[in-house]
Amino acid sequence: MTEATLDRNDRNDRNDRNDTAPAIRLTGLTKKFGALTAVNDVDLTIRRGEVVALLGPNGAGKSTTIDLLLGLALPTAGTAELFGDDPRRAIVTGRVGAMLQGGALLPTTTVRESVALIQSLHKHPLSVDEAMERAGVTDIAKQKIASLSGGQMQRARFAVAVVSNPDLLVLDEPTAAMDVSARHSFWESMREFTRQGKTVVFATHYLDEADAFADRIVIMSAGRVIADGTPSEVKSVVSGRTLSFRLEGAAPAALTTLPGVTHSERRGTHVVLTSEQSDATLRALLAEYPAATDIEIVSRNMDDAFMALTAEASSPSRASGTAASGTQSQGTRK
Repeated sequence: MTEATLDRNDRNDRNDRNDTAPAIRLTGLTKKFGALTAVNDVDLTIRRGEVVALLGPNGAGKSTTIDLLLGLALPTAGTAELFGDDPRRAIVTGRVGAMLQGGALLPTTTVRESVALIQSLHKHPLSVDEAMERAGVTDIAKQKIASLSGGQMQRARFAVAVVSNPDLLVLDEPTAAMDVSARHSFWESMREFTRQGKTVVFATHYLDEADAFADRIVIMSAGRVIADGTPSEVKSVVSGRTLSFRLEGAAPAALTTLPGVTHSERRGTHVVLTSEQSDATLRALLAEYPAATDIEIVSRNMDDAFMALTAEASSPSRASGTAASGTQSQGTRK
């Protein structure tokens, strides 16, 4: 191949970054393993610059969907496109970085050597130092991969994923094994990454991370997309508020007669009520049970919405897998 051809290819790679195709387009995506359908006819479009959290219970199809969109597995039916192109080409040109649970690094190399190795494969990478700084691994740059703790390994994988300077970053359980401080630092780094207009898709079991960081949430169950919208839209499927308080001797069941209460339970030393009319519930509670203390009232959260949506999706009446009311099914958000 001539030098002129290499220069032309290099310019074409740069120009490809200016096209208008969505970052991800999944159409009728299906993956079967024998009698098991892991991903079931998923249509999903993710626009450039979006930060999307992919949620779902174990076995929902999240990791398989990620493998399909990255070209690591072939679909049984349907297609996956990244920036309007075949996933493998998008990855080869450096447009996609991935941080996967099973992503292995050579155990005998140092963190710096691992990052430098991946950097050498791409045409428009970050510097090794910048990638390590973003991932918070500068202080362990000389450590061997084999000596890293679980949290350090995750940060090293992040440095490897980001060094190609990708337009799309795909993360599968990125903060698994990280302590609270490391998780906080990781998301600070991710915010810096997304401020540059990059697209991020991450699967996580930490629903608070999805609520705080994502501007769009996609929930899967049994291989289908059952909810798709902003965090506020997803949480809107559960109404009311939760009242928590300390009250000795009162049976939670007796408190269901208070106005607006739809559910009650005891959690340790506290009673927790779910109410559709929290103000009326609180007034009646204090009137009938003046000994109640440590009262706290909070809005329903992402955990509540997640539990409600996945429970509804797994019920026999929802066997068809359609999206929950109030959220958008298998497509772009409103």
